[in-house]
Parts: sequence; structure tokens; C-alpha cells
Amino acid sequence: MTGKVAFLFPGQGSQEVGMGSAFAAVSAATRAVYDRASAALGFDVASVCFEGPLERLSSTEMTQPALTATSIACLAAVRETGIEADYVVGHSVGEYAALVAAGSLTVEDAMVLVRERGVAMAEAALEAPGAMAAVIGLEDRLVEGLCAEIEGVWPANYNCPGQLVVSGTEIGVMALIEAATAAGARRAVRLNVSGGFHSPLTASAERRLRPVLEAATFTEPSVPFLSTVTCQLEGAREMVAVLVRQLTAPVRFTQSVEELVRLGVTRFVEIGAGSVLGGLVRRIDRSATAVSVSGPEGLLKLEAIANA
Repeated sequence: MTGKVAFLFPGQGSQEVGMGSAFAAVSAATRAVYDRASAALGFDVASVCFEGPLERLSSTEMTQPALTATSIACLAAVRETGIEADYVVGHSVGEYAALVAAGSLTVEDAMVLVRERGVAMAEAALEAPGAMAAVIGLEDRLVEGLCAEIEGVWPANYNCPGQLVVSGTEIGVMALIEAATAAGARRAVRLNVSGGFHSPLTASAERRLRPVLEAATFTEPSVPFLSTVTCQLEGAREMVAVLVRQLTAPVRFTQSVEELVRLGVTRFVEIGAGSVLGGLVRRIDRSATAVSVSGPEGLLKLEAIANA
């Protein structure tokens, strides 16, 4: 099989108790990443990922560093096989793991940044309460039109054609659910999240996160990094602006995958917890090959497509 390879890193919602444990049982490189993450954060990250409890793992301020550590730890096991990417991309907080994969951030810096990001977003959700909902079965442009007609609701995640997540105030999101249902959506359902993320409601998170980002060191990516904010390849000079904008801007995963396909990517490798992104890729481009790698079984599938 010809074509380039992209590594994908999942965002919040993919977390699960036990994530990363299968690789940690067999890979010294995976265990080393968890050790570095724990040292940077001052608590046992692996214990939270492997043992939970789910309530603790699912709190925004804990989910983001735990997910990021798991993605990077799984990446270490993937790299032991010698398989590398031509491009890297992340969904929301997954961009931080992608930047480690790109060589732009160290593991330690990524852990500090995602911890601050998680706290900043949790505080923003308390300051400006909100909600999110998934709309399934309507064209994006129709959902965008509904958002434009309803006060306090905005497109938040372009996940794949026919699946767009919206974000906004409680009243705005409930009105959007009703309007989408009336417009013929197959499903329009509120998500179990603590705030209206990727919308203007999270703007206050910028105040806490921006100075931390500005103090961090971003090196030029050695593997091209494609932002799901801009859908473009971004360098070190743009990272602070992109990651600040990411807090309130929609995640354009659909458009980013389409751009990667245009760049010649035919094989997409989701690395970390869950298998959500691999499924989305197959809905975006049926000709693409996608595999999810969260443990040794995924590595076998990856090696098969890498050698095809």
C-alpha cells in the first residue's frame, strides 16, 4: 500500500479506567513515560489511569493530563516498532500529545500545560456554565444555520459528515436540540460534560493558560503538525496563538482529515485511549485505512497495515 501515515491523538471523552495498562505491562518505554509524567505533576498518573476511580479520572482537571500521558505512553510503544508518522494531528487536548509526537514539546512541558489547561477550563465552566450536544444526521451547514438563528449556541466539534457537536448556554443548547430534532436529525442529544467547551463561554480560560503557554518552550516540529483549529501545518512561532485560540474555536477534525488526505495520507493511526477517531476517519473518507492502537493487539494491526 502506498501513501503517507498520520498519527492521531484523542481528546476528552475517550478516557477509561485501565487505559495504557496493557502497554505498561509489556513495554518499558511506556512505563518510562508514565514515570516522567508523574514526576512532572507530583502524583502517580499511572495509578489514576489504570485504577481510577472513574469519577476522579473523568474530572476535567484530571482527564486532560491522564489522557495526554496515556497517548504519549502508547506512542512510545508504537515507536519501539520503528513505525513513524509523516504527519501528526490531535483532537482538542489531543493536540498536546501530537506536539510531543512532533518533537515540539517535551513530555514534562506537555504535562504541565495540560494540567493548567484542565484547571483553566474547569474554572471557566464554573464562571460561565454551559452545555454541549451532539447532532447526528444533519448536514453541517444546516446545523450551522440553526446555531446562527439561536442565541448562545455555536458549532464546537466537526467530527465527521453528519456529526456535529454544538456548545453553548443551557438554554441555547436545549433550543438547538429541539430545532435539530424538528429539522429531521436522527439524534440530537446532550453530552455528559461539565461546560460549554470550544465556545465563547470558555474565553476566561485564556487568562490562566496564555501566560503558561508563553513561558513554555516550543521547538520547530520535526514531524509536520496539522492543527485542528486552522486545518493547516503550523510551526513553533504559531503554537501559543493556536493553543489559546483552541479554547474557544471549534475542533475541525473533519476538515483536518480531508486536508491530510489531500496531502497524500492514506493510513491513519489513532494512538491512545479508545477508538473514536479511527471510526470518524472511516466516515470522513471511506478509502482511508484507519487503525486504533491502545494496546499490543492494536500494534499487530498497525504492523499489518504498515507493511501492506
